[in-house]
Amino acid sequence: MPRLTRHFITGEELDRGELEALLDRALELKASRGDADAPRPLAGRSVALVFERPSTRTRISFEVGVAELGATPIVLRSDEMQLSRGESIGDTARMLSRYVHAIVIRSGSDETVAELAGAAEIPVVNGLTPLHHPCQALADLLTLREAFGRLEGLKLAYVGDGNNVARSLAILGRTAGVEVRIASPDGYRLEPGLAALDTEDPVQAVADADAVYTDVWVSMGDEGDADGRRAALAPYQVNAELLARASERAVVLHCLPAHPGEEITAAVLYGERSAVWDQAENRLHAQKTLLDLLVG
Repeated sequence: MPRLTRHFITGEELDRGELEALLDRALELKASRGDADAPRPLAGRSVALVFERPSTRTRISFEVGVAELGATPIVLRSDEMQLSRGESIGDTARMLSRYVHAIVIRSGSDETVAELAGAAEIPVVNGLTPLHHPCQALADLLTLREAFGRLEGLKLAYVGDGNNVARSLAILGRTAGVEVRIASPDGYRLEPGLAALDTEDPVQAVADADAVYTDVWVSMGDEGDADGRRAALAPYQVNAELLARASERAVVLHCLPAHPGEEITAAVLYGERSAVWDQAENRLHAQKTLLDLLVG
């Protein structure tokens, strides 16, 4: 499999060939999980998992994935490190580079991750920042590959807040040949030209789509404007009426955590067309492959 040069920060580091190879390998790792002779390509290595914010799927999928690859996961919260007492990001990166073989960081600052990657001598993976969530997008594409057997030519409609998840879907979806359409209200839209279609009309976005995707309306850090966000995004709920506008074969995606009754109805989230739980599981397999690509 081709080697990724160093970091994985926005998803733009992968070309189509590398992305396709990564997804192929992720499917292989998923199929072999639990086998006594499953590969452990990172045996003897260590990976630092740095979390500035609470995490469920990112922490668990990376911690389990690192262990299954044979490496040692070192989970670190920023308030447990000298970062909380004024040590610089650059010095932290230089120090970690002498101890571990890669760093995964979930941060509330894109600038922090960029500074960490600039100073580190080892690969740095963006576990989530305000602008990007590329590891989630890898899992999303893996889920679509499983559901449809291909990515080229698929239509994915993202409905709701034009956030980090939407941005990463647009970036990696374009690389994969997926037509990513994003429907968001004014004030919540991505920068122009990023998605194949950027509209305020959720019906237009969902028309004949192969996948319908949404995310929470109030993410961490948005609590101060919760009521305003809910009011603006209410017309973008993924419900049975909106899903009926998509292709008959369409699957439903959500990066979780979900708030049934807000961005998605319970009937759709837990319905027969939901691929949400496969999608959540695929964080593990996509990220294992990414680490093997970077470190193995």
